[in-house]
Parts: sequence; C-alpha cells; structure tokens
Amino acid sequence: MLYIIGLGLGNEKDITLRGLEAVKNCSKVYIESYTSLLSFGLSSDGLSTLEKLYGKPVTLADRETVEEKADAILAEAQESDVAFLVVGDPFGATTHTDLVVRAKKLGVDVKVVHNASVMNAVGVCGLQLYRYGETVSIPFFTETWRPRSFYEKIQRNRALGLHTLCLLDIRVKEPSLESLCRGRKEYEPPRYMTIGTAIEQLLEVEQMCGESAYKEDTLCVGFARLGSEDQMVVAGSMKQLLTIDFGAPLHCLVIVGETHPVEEEMLGFYTLGGGN
Repeated sequence: MLYIIGLGLGNEKDITLRGLEAVKNCSKVYIESYTSLLSFGLSSDGLSTLEKLYGKPVTLADRETVEEKADAILAEAQESDVAFLVVGDPFGATTHTDLVVRAKKLGVDVKVVHNASVMNAVGVCGLQLYRYGETVSIPFFTETWRPRSFYEKIQRNRALGLHTLCLLDIRVKEPSLESLCRGRKEYEPPRYMTIGTAIEQLLEVEQMCGESAYKEDTLCVGFARLGSEDQMVVAGSMKQLLTIDFGAPLHCLVIVGETHPVEEEMLGFYTLGGGN
C-alpha cells in the first residue's frame, strides 16, 4: 500500500490523526522536499522533529527521487506499506497525481489522506474561494528567460471579475547551468520568491504586454507563512505591497478581482491603513 499523506501548512502537529496513524504503521516514510516546506523548514533539526513525532526515520525525496526514481518507491509499496508525505494537500502539485497514476498501473493500492493547503488557506483574508479563477505560477526570471504565459490567465480572470492566486517559485536542489555544461551536477543554494520580486516581475510583464490586465494600484493580498503561528496577511496596492517586508518564506500573492461587500468588510482588517 502507498499512503500519500498531507501534512498541512504550519508545523509537524498539523498532520491529521488519520495521517499520523498511517505513518506509524508504515515500514518506510518519505517526505517530498521540493514543492513546498513546513514553517520549521527542512533543516536537519526540522527533519528530526518529524522523526521524533513518528518514531521512525524519514527519507527526503527531492525532485530527482520522485520524478526519476519513483519506481523504487513503488516497488517498496508493492511489498509493504510506504508513506509519502506532502506539505499541504497531496494534490496541490501535479507530480503527486503522476505518482498515483504510476502506482495504479503497477497494481499498487493507494490511500490518500487530505489536509489544508495554500489553495484553501488563502480564504483567511475574506475573499471567497469560489470567486477565484485559474491559479498561476510565477517563475524566477533570468537574464535570458522572462516567460509571460501567466499574463493571459490573469487577464482572463480579471475580465471575469475573478481573483487570481499566484504561487511563487521555489528553487530547491536545482543544478546550476554551469555544472550541467561540465557534465556533473552541482546545486544552487535554495531560493524562495518573495512577494516583492513577484510584483516587480508582474509589473515588468505588464509593461511589455501593455494590455492593462493590472497596474501599480491594483489591489492585491500578500501572504507569508500561511498556517503558521506567525503568518502574515497584508492587503494593498501592488505599489504599497512592494514596501512591505513579509519576512521568511513561503510567500504567495492574490490579485483581487471584483469584490462582494462581505469580502470587502473582511479584507478591510488586512488592508494597509484599514481596520486593523
């Protein structure tokens, strides 16, 4: 059996009782370590915190392990119970859907234990979840690569009056271009996109496209460390949010569409210069 278990967003205590029970019954435990991270991080201390709670070792599964060596994990799941832990909810990233498909093709039974994810935790600001359009990802720009495929999606959402959740890039264990050219992998330090960087890139793309999908005074909501004790939620214009230090990762951003009076009342508590 392969158990795919959501860990929630805050810390090791956010796992559900059902999820914890499954982990304790599994012979091998993996934790996916590249699409997100818990608030205490994936340092050796963070990992040992999980191992102490579970009473067994936890193996980090980086992008290469999951995307290139998944067969080894699935082979273990054919012989015994294996847990694959995912920060947030198991289906917050397409990689995990692919793992389920591959497991089912091999005849491996799969059980999923759901949990909170960024996709529903953003509701804390008061914007109603059913008024969101397509979610977009904002990648880090490079000198030679400045994609703007997200622009049309934001434009469509805003034309329909819908909010847009922007997931910001996480670069963990990424091989450097220089090392790949030399034929051996050396990894760049981890990088987590900030709200400020995301807004700067969004405004750069708007300047390139010039179709007024959004502008400096467009209302947005910035979120940092959602689900943790020190989470931060601030609403304001893009220009205003550029002045805010949101602190440690992870960050995400919502571009606000048309709002209902009930949404506006709740959002007011988080607005710069507003009710709180």
